[in-house]
Amino acid sequence: MKSLRHAVALLVPALIALGAAMAVLVFSIARRVVTPARRAADTVIRAVDTGAQTIELKRTLDTELPGRYGLFTTGTYGYVKLGAVLSADATTVRRKLLTQIEPGARVDRDATFSGWYYSSPSELHLRWENLLIGSPAGPCPAWLFPAESTTWVIQVHGRGASRAECLRAVPVLHAAGLPNLVISYRNDGEAPRSRGGAYALGAAEWRDVDAAIAYALRHGAENVILMGWSMGGAVSLQAAVNSGHRDRIAGLILESPVVDWRTVLRFQAREEGMRAPLPDLAMGALSLPLTARLSGAEDAIPFDRLDMVARAEELTAPILILHSEDDGFVPTDASHALQDARPGLVTMPRFTVARHTKLWNYDQTGWTVSITDWLEAQGFSASA
Repeated sequence: MKSLRHAVALLVPALIALGAAMAVLVFSIARRVVTPARRAADTVIRAVDTGAQTIELKRTLDTELPGRYGLFTTGTYGYVKLGAVLSADATTVRRKLLTQIEPGARVDRDATFSGWYYSSPSELHLRWENLLIGSPAGPCPAWLFPAESTTWVIQVHGRGASRAECLRAVPVLHAAGLPNLVISYRNDGEAPRSRGGAYALGAAEWRDVDAAIAYALRHGAENVILMGWSMGGAVSLQAAVNSGHRDRIAGLILESPVVDWRTVLRFQAREEGMRAPLPDLAMGALSLPLTARLSGAEDAIPFDRLDMVARAEELTAPILILHSEDDGFVPTDASHALQDARPGLVTMPRFTVARHTKLWNYDQTGWTVSITDWLEAQGFSASA
């Protein structure tokens, strides 16, 4: 309580000193942090050749990457798959289309580049079923890919994403004999909406993961591995330290994870050209009940509790971190800091070039080997 009063005493005069216009800007930045993101167009389609089945895109750090990717589009197709880069110049990249586009189809100019690749569980050609998992937020849709092991993997997608983001990991985990439970959670567009419809950055969402753990334990699991993508990493880490079933969490796989939100939000603010002290003032606004509600959050965001570097000693299960040094969205600083804090617990193979949550796309072999080797080293794989 004393620290809360101290924070209020510091924040309120700061906002008053900044003036009304700056205070509005601070609250606007804070609101963006907790508002579920809509898929923003970040890619320009320059041309589609239906004869050669190629597509020309404006060159960006994402569109020039080797590998297989997806593209959210509008017009005749909602989603198309992209293959190898065939040619590139200073402004344009030409790639092979892996989705057949018919002559006469309308493909609009604005699109969104995606690492998901798979958009439906049926594309994996594995047995799967739809489930509803009862959580404190309500019934959350999930996909279950059954397998023989009593160690289940529960996959948790990232911010502004959905369950489909996780499908890339199912084949390697299934090959190791591990059932996959791919879940949704509050405010992700598939699971129920919470009272205010805002993200809590893991501080509330972990309860939906906890419900999924309970479901797995009721249906044959003896232990679980949590695999979290981006913000799903933050959610999984919160489950690892808060869940009443944490003794059944046998390991964590963190893909491009958020380990400490302050590090991430300061980095993203710098990338967008925001100057200090705006990011810290926005996080300060989200940290206090009144100003958090004014910023669109349902409750104050406990940034100290979400800092898993500071809480590293509370972690007990082995952790595999898959994080590219060139992520470009979630920096690797906190991932490295967590490895430094718990070197006996954290395994972090080196990846470069790949962008955020696109390690599988860029280096499927290296990514797969890292997971397979770690599973075998921990005794989780059926072949271990």
